[in-house]
Amino acid sequence: MTHTADVVIIGGGIVGASVAWHLCSLGCRDILMLERESQQGKGSTGKSMGGVRAQFATPVNIGMSLYSIPFFADFEARTGHPSGYKPHGYLFVASEERHLAVLRQNGRVQQQCGLGNAQMLSSREVLAMAPMLRPDRVLGGSFCPTDGFVDPHLVMTGFTTAAVGRGVTLWRDAAVTAIGVSGGKIDSVTTSRSEISTPVVVNAAGAWAAQVARLAGYDLPVTPLRRMLVPTEPFPGIPERCPMTIDMSSGFHFRPEGLGLLMAWNDPDETSGFKTQFEEGFVEKILTRAVDFVPAFEDLQVNPHRGWAGLYEVSPDHHAILGPAPGIDGLYFANGFSGHGVMHSPATGCVVAEWIVHGRPRTIDVAAELAPTRFAEGKAIHETAVL
Repeated sequence: MTHTADVVIIGGGIVGASVAWHLCSLGCRDILMLERESQQGKGSTGKSMGGVRAQFATPVNIGMSLYSIPFFADFEARTGHPSGYKPHGYLFVASEERHLAVLRQNGRVQQQCGLGNAQMLSSREVLAMAPMLRPDRVLGGSFCPTDGFVDPHLVMTGFTTAAVGRGVTLWRDAAVTAIGVSGGKIDSVTTSRSEISTPVVVNAAGAWAAQVARLAGYDLPVTPLRRMLVPTEPFPGIPERCPMTIDMSSGFHFRPEGLGLLMAWNDPDETSGFKTQFEEGFVEKILTRAVDFVPAFEDLQVNPHRGWAGLYEVSPDHHAILGPAPGIDGLYFANGFSGHGVMHSPATGCVVAEWIVHGRPRTIDVAAELAPTRFAEGKAIHETAVL
């Protein structure tokens, strides 16, 4: 039996769910969201650290955050469900003059884009906010109080439940096996469950985005990259409202998680691939950076069996790839977030929904900056605030 839908969204994670909700908000109802697993959130959404920040270096990322963070703050009023948003802030800590220069430059861009509450901090102010840091490693920093973290699973569930309540259909255990293109236009999607006749497909497949795009004959430059996260056992002495704290020298960062901490670090030796197994040897690597940044972390207790690995979906310039596929009418991308998929999910849903309904985004103008054609046109974006 062939089904029909006005829009098919491939990927039932937080990005696909946001696209569905925003399409509903624009009056669309005949929407089918496809999740290949038996449950949503088994891909990158469920493995995310949940950080949300506006302290970026590029106007387009700042703009995406300026839509998304207030959305998270108002999430329950909009969707009827909580987001778990905690505005504990992001604290970038500089131990070298070059890092202070980067933060000052980023701050100027952020101010120009309308982010008025990010501020530079002296070493004394940083240490007053995070007294556990190693004092001789702190020259200064930057802080934004509306940055913080959300619960990715709650956000995904909230978007999904609200969208389904408005008429969206969700299929689980529905792996996509083919995308039909006829005369340069999308006309169907074939899944393990059934074939769907549709003129519009949204690729929200996360780290598997390139594989999905290939089904439609498009070469999408998105690659999977493993990132490992390490939770600690309960650790006393961390302030209740401790911000996400980032060591700009090593890239090590941490935030509160329950009675302990959640730690992250981007291993420069990591290689691309669909590697989702946590390596216990990573614990020693990250603890070395942790103790160098916070001497008291020498007493951290870590159970290696509680660590996990997830996948970033990385684009060549670490910025999202949003919008219509050149030469394939009806195919839209919501991919390549490079670690920012959760935090920018509200903005992504808004942009893609407006592209489908109105022909271009109206609320956030990212049509040129995040277009899939930018790499071939030599217009890749440079971002210095990559975590």
